[in-house]
Amino acid sequence: MSEQFPEAPTGRFLMAVIDGGGTLPPAMGLAAELVRRGHTVSVLADPTVEPSAKAAGCDFTAFDAAPHIDSIAEQTAMVIEFETGNPYRQFTAIRDRLLVGGAPGFAADVLRAVRAHPVDAVLAEGAVPGILIGAQAVGLPTAALMPNIYLRPTPGLPIMGTGWRPGRSVPGRIRDDLARRAVRRLSATCRPGLNATLASHGLPRVDDMFELLDRCTEVLVLTSPSFDFSTPHLPANVHYVGPQLDDPEWAATDAWRPDGAGPLVLIAASSTYQDQADLLRRTATALGKLPVRGVVTTGRAIDPQDIPAPVNVRVVRAAPHRAVLAEAAALVTHAGHGSVLKALAAGVPLVCMPMGRDQKDNTARVLRLGAGVRVDKSAEPGRIAAAVRRVLDEPGFADAARRMAATLAAEAATRPSAADRAEGLLSG
Repeated sequence: MSEQFPEAPTGRFLMAVIDGGGTLPPAMGLAAELVRRGHTVSVLADPTVEPSAKAAGCDFTAFDAAPHIDSIAEQTAMVIEFETGNPYRQFTAIRDRLLVGGAPGFAADVLRAVRAHPVDAVLAEGAVPGILIGAQAVGLPTAALMPNIYLRPTPGLPIMGTGWRPGRSVPGRIRDDLARRAVRRLSATCRPGLNATLASHGLPRVDDMFELLDRCTEVLVLTSPSFDFSTPHLPANVHYVGPQLDDPEWAATDAWRPDGAGPLVLIAASSTYQDQADLLRRTATALGKLPVRGVVTTGRAIDPQDIPAPVNVRVVRAAPHRAVLAEAAALVTHAGHGSVLKALAAGVPLVCMPMGRDQKDNTARVLRLGAGVRVDKSAEPGRIAAAVRRVLDEPGFADAARRMAATLAAEAATRPSAADRAEGLLSG
């Protein structure tokens, strides 16, 4: 929808992001679109991102001072570190490595990248404070990227990770307010370290780490406003720009179609480690009980040989999900944002088996739309098979998914995209 902005001059962008698994393909899709429009994009990220950046037509610089991962094995080890223990222990691990402990290094790497290759604007990972500090230290127009639902604790929205719907009753609103207060108490522990990093770059302190988003020119939420819950309390610089539905370059293959006849069902869990092998095994077994064809994508962290499957199911490490979903009748998924939005954009109903992270939240939105069902992540194959049969046999689920597909198409045709908003930084 570039016509909503005046024609932008050719620009130079720095995109500074981390390899967060499913959060990376939307960022690389945005980078590729900017390159197609004639801009140059330099990507600053973990070394594991270099193939994706090069495939998108971008220059690449690896993090040096910032904490970073050099391999999928290191990414898996980091995920296990972050997702072990109770929520407080998980938060402190993320805080100490990325949010606060990594802030000086991330900021320094952004400054180093801009000095080595001058740019006109910065596209920054919105969930990593040190990247935002570095972007603000260089004094250039900056867009913070959120490649999922809106993550900032905000009145009218449930806290990310809870899987709640917005509280409408008095008890529900009290619940949401208490949850926001709890998050603010946790985030307050980040304030001293972040303020020290801000001071080292001559930037004013913050009272809350989310204030770093207010200092960005724009915050781009890479999802549909019709998918996320709404609130009148969004800051003026926040814009929903629609989902980036690009598949990662490592998923480009045609060798995924299973033999036989029957409806096609895609099984897709996390592209990073989430201890998902057993879920994939149970789901593959479930499809063996049904007159369907199944394809399982294990992702880069799971070996396909670890997932035995019945004869009507093919197991592959990767496949282009958009192409598979164009032929699919249902998706069984952990309910990561990218998988969910690709299915909805294709008009495909879902069986959601959330495992953690933002997956309960995405599931709640699928259920609100009526486009799928939820099954517990520990469900046995018979329960999973029954859920798949239900979304295949009851037309209401596919009808709701197709309605959402039409909404997404209409929004893409009428609302400014992430690339449009990024180009707006050049003329602002």
